[in-house]
Amino acid sequence: MRIEGTLKQWNDDRGFGFIAPNTGGPEVFVHISAFPRDGIRPRIGERLSFEIETGTDGRKQAQRLLCPERTTVGRTQQPPRSSRRKTSHTGPSWFGRLLPALLIAGLGYYGYGALTQPGQPDVQRNPLPLAEPAPLPVSRPEPANFRCDGRQHCSQMTSCAEANYFLRHCPNVKMDGDNDGRPCETGPC
Repeated sequence: MRIEGTLKQWNDDRGFGFIAPNTGGPEVFVHISAFPRDGIRPRIGERLSFEIETGTDGRKQAQRLLCPERTTVGRTQQPPRSSRRKTSHTGPSWFGRLLPALLIAGLGYYGYGALTQPGQPDVQRNPLPLAEPAPLPVSRPEPANFRCDGRQHCSQMTSCAEANYFLRHCPNVKMDGDNDGRPCETGPC
Protein backbone atom coordinates (compact mmCIF):
# COMPACT_ATOMS: atom_id res chain seq x y z
CA MET A 1 0.00 0.00 0.00
CA ARG A 2 1.42 3.39 -1.01
CA ILE A 3 1.76 6.09 1.60
CA GLU A 4 2.45 9.78 1.05
CA GLY A 5 4.64 11.91 3.26
CA THR A 6 7.25 14.65 3.51
CA LEU A 7 11.02 14.31 3.95
CA LYS A 8 11.65 15.80 7.44
CA GLN A 9 15.33 14.94 8.06
CA TRP A 10 18.18 14.15 5.67
CA ASN A 11 21.89 13.44 6.28
CA ASP A 12 23.50 13.91 2.86
CA ASP A 13 26.94 12.67 4.04
CA ARG A 14 25.58 9.33 5.27
CA GLY A 15 22.80 8.95 2.65
CA PHE A 16 19.71 8.47 4.86
CA GLY A 17 16.89 10.39 6.48
CA PHE A 18 13.32 10.20 7.84
CA ILE A 19 9.90 10.72 6.24
CA ALA A 20 6.85 12.00 8.19
CA PRO A 21 3.70 10.27 6.82
CA ASN A 22 0.77 12.61 5.99
CA THR A 23 -1.57 10.33 7.99
CA GLY A 24 0.49 10.82 11.13
CA GLY A 25 2.41 8.26 13.16
CA PRO A 26 6.12 7.66 13.66
CA GLU A 27 8.67 8.87 11.11
CA VAL A 28 9.86 6.22 8.63
CA PHE A 29 13.57 5.59 7.87
CA VAL A 30 14.60 6.05 4.22
CA HIS A 31 17.96 5.19 2.55
CA ILE A 32 19.34 6.90 -0.58
CA SER A 33 19.01 3.61 -2.50
CA ALA A 34 15.20 3.84 -2.27
CA PHE A 35 15.12 7.13 -4.23
CA PRO A 36 14.82 7.20 -8.03
CA ARG A 37 18.18 7.31 -9.79
CA ASP A 38 17.60 10.60 -11.53
CA GLY A 39 20.67 12.48 -10.31
CA ILE A 40 18.72 14.80 -7.98
CA ARG A 41 19.67 14.81 -4.30
CA PRO A 42 16.79 14.52 -1.75
CA ARG A 43 15.60 17.86 -0.25
CA ILE A 44 14.02 18.45 3.14
CA GLY A 45 10.30 19.26 2.69
CA GLU A 46 10.06 17.26 -0.54
CA ARG A 47 6.76 15.38 -1.02
CA LEU A 48 7.23 11.62 -1.47
CA SER A 49 5.11 8.54 -2.16
CA PHE A 50 6.45 5.22 -0.84
CA GLU A 51 5.78 1.71 0.44
CA ILE A 52 6.83 0.48 3.86
CA GLU A 53 8.82 -2.77 4.28
CA THR A 54 10.75 -4.29 7.16
CA GLY A 55 14.52 -4.06 6.68
CA THR A 56 17.13 -6.67 7.58
CA ASP A 57 17.55 -5.06 11.00
CA GLY A 58 13.80 -5.44 11.80
CA ARG A 59 13.03 -1.72 11.45
CA LYS A 60 10.40 -0.35 9.08
CA GLN A 61 11.80 1.59 6.16
CA ALA A 62 10.54 3.28 3.01
CA GLN A 63 11.06 1.49 -0.33
CA ARG A 64 10.23 2.20 -3.99
CA LEU A 65 9.92 5.96 -3.59
CA LEU A 66 8.21 8.16 -6.13
CA CYS A 67 8.91 11.87 -6.15
CA PRO A 68 5.91 13.61 -7.80
CA GLU A 69 7.58 17.04 -7.65
CA ARG A 70 10.54 15.80 -9.69
CA THR A 71 8.73 15.11 -12.98
CA THR A 72 10.36 18.05 -14.80
CA VAL A 73 12.27 19.94 -12.10
CA GLY A 74 16.05 19.73 -12.46
CA ARG A 75 16.14 17.46 -15.48
CA THR A 76 15.12 17.41 -19.08
CA GLN A 77 12.53 14.99 -20.37
CA GLN A 78 14.03 12.34 -22.62
CA PRO A 79 12.04 10.22 -25.03
CA PRO A 80 11.69 6.51 -24.20
CA ARG A 81 14.68 4.37 -25.13
CA SER A 82 12.87 2.64 -27.98
CA SER A 83 12.22 5.94 -29.79
CA ARG A 84 15.75 7.35 -29.39
CA ARG A 85 17.87 7.37 -32.50
CA LYS A 86 21.12 5.59 -32.21
CA THR A 87 23.85 8.19 -32.60
CA SER A 88 26.91 6.32 -31.44
CA HIS A 89 28.65 3.88 -33.71
CA THR A 90 29.09 0.43 -32.20
CA GLY A 91 31.78 -0.79 -34.56
CA PRO A 92 33.32 -0.44 -38.01
CA SER A 93 31.04 -0.77 -41.04
CA TRP A 94 31.54 -3.47 -43.65
CA PHE A 95 33.68 -1.04 -45.64
CA GLY A 96 35.79 -0.34 -42.55
CA ARG A 97 36.46 -4.07 -42.28
CA LEU A 98 37.00 -4.65 -46.00
CA LEU A 99 39.54 -1.86 -46.50
CA PRO A 100 42.24 -3.31 -44.16
CA ALA A 101 41.72 -6.78 -45.64
CA LEU A 102 42.25 -5.42 -49.17
CA LEU A 103 45.30 -3.51 -48.04
CA ILE A 104 46.87 -6.63 -46.53
CA ALA A 105 46.04 -8.69 -49.64
CA GLY A 106 47.61 -6.01 -51.88
CA LEU A 107 50.80 -5.90 -49.83
CA GLY A 108 51.02 -9.70 -49.95
CA TYR A 109 50.59 -9.71 -53.73
CA TYR A 110 53.22 -7.00 -54.15
CA GLY A 111 55.65 -8.82 -51.86
CA TYR A 112 55.17 -12.11 -53.70
CA GLY A 113 55.70 -10.40 -57.06
CA ALA A 114 58.87 -8.70 -55.83
CA LEU A 115 60.31 -12.01 -54.64
CA THR A 116 59.63 -13.83 -57.92
CA GLN A 117 60.97 -11.15 -60.32
CA PRO A 118 63.34 -12.36 -63.04
CA GLY A 119 66.94 -11.99 -62.03
CA GLN A 120 66.27 -13.03 -58.46
CA PRO A 121 66.58 -16.70 -57.61
CA ASP A 122 63.33 -18.51 -56.91
CA VAL A 123 63.97 -21.53 -54.74
CA GLN A 124 61.12 -23.58 -56.25
CA ARG A 125 61.65 -22.79 -59.95
CA ASN A 126 65.37 -21.97 -60.14
CA PRO A 127 67.20 -23.60 -57.30
CA LEU A 128 70.65 -22.25 -56.62
CA PRO A 129 73.43 -24.53 -57.82
CA LEU A 130 74.96 -26.63 -55.12
CA ALA A 131 78.35 -25.59 -53.89
CA GLU A 132 81.29 -27.34 -55.46
CA PRO A 133 83.06 -29.78 -53.16
CA ALA A 134 86.17 -28.39 -51.58
CA PRO A 135 89.29 -29.28 -53.50
CA LEU A 136 91.43 -31.96 -51.99
CA PRO A 137 94.56 -30.72 -50.33
CA VAL A 138 97.70 -30.82 -52.39
CA SER A 139 99.12 -34.25 -51.94
CA ARG A 140 102.27 -34.40 -49.96
CA PRO A 141 104.54 -37.29 -50.01
CA GLU A 142 103.27 -39.75 -47.46
CA PRO A 143 105.66 -40.82 -44.81
CA ALA A 144 107.44 -44.02 -45.58
CA ASN A 145 106.38 -45.66 -42.29
CA PHE A 146 102.85 -46.55 -43.65
CA ARG A 147 102.39 -49.79 -45.55
CA CYS A 148 99.42 -51.83 -46.69
CA ASP A 149 98.89 -54.46 -44.04
CA GLY A 150 95.30 -55.60 -44.70
CA ARG A 151 93.46 -52.95 -42.66
CA GLN A 152 90.33 -51.78 -44.51
CA HIS A 153 88.14 -49.67 -42.13
CA CYS A 154 88.40 -46.18 -40.62
CA SER A 155 88.16 -47.57 -37.11
CA GLN A 156 91.48 -49.30 -37.69
CA MET A 157 93.30 -46.06 -38.64
CA THR A 158 95.22 -43.92 -36.12
CA SER A 159 95.43 -40.68 -38.15
CA CYS A 160 94.01 -38.93 -41.17
CA ALA A 161 97.36 -39.18 -43.00
CA GLU A 162 97.33 -42.95 -42.50
CA ALA A 163 93.75 -43.19 -43.85
CA ASN A 164 94.70 -41.12 -46.92
CA TYR A 165 97.71 -43.38 -47.57
CA PHE A 166 95.55 -46.54 -47.32
CA LEU A 167 92.84 -45.10 -49.61
CA ARG A 168 95.34 -44.16 -52.34
CA HIS A 169 97.73 -47.09 -52.18
CA CYS A 170 96.01 -50.17 -50.73
CA PRO A 171 93.43 -52.46 -52.41
CA ASN A 172 89.97 -53.37 -50.97
CA VAL A 173 89.76 -50.51 -48.45
CA LYS A 174 86.29 -49.48 -47.24
CA MET A 175 86.96 -45.93 -46.04
CA ASP A 176 85.28 -43.75 -48.73
CA GLY A 177 81.55 -44.55 -48.62
CA ASP A 178 80.44 -41.60 -50.80
CA ASN A 179 83.32 -41.92 -53.31
CA ASP A 180 84.41 -38.31 -52.99
CA GLY A 181 88.09 -39.12 -52.49
CA ARG A 182 88.11 -38.18 -48.79
CA PRO A 183 88.49 -41.05 -46.37
CA CYS A 184 86.77 -41.39 -43.01
CA GLU A 185 84.41 -38.36 -43.04
CA THR A 186 83.10 -39.38 -39.61
CA GLY A 187 86.32 -40.78 -38.25
CA PRO A 188 89.83 -39.35 -37.87
CA CYS A 189 89.44 -37.02 -40.88
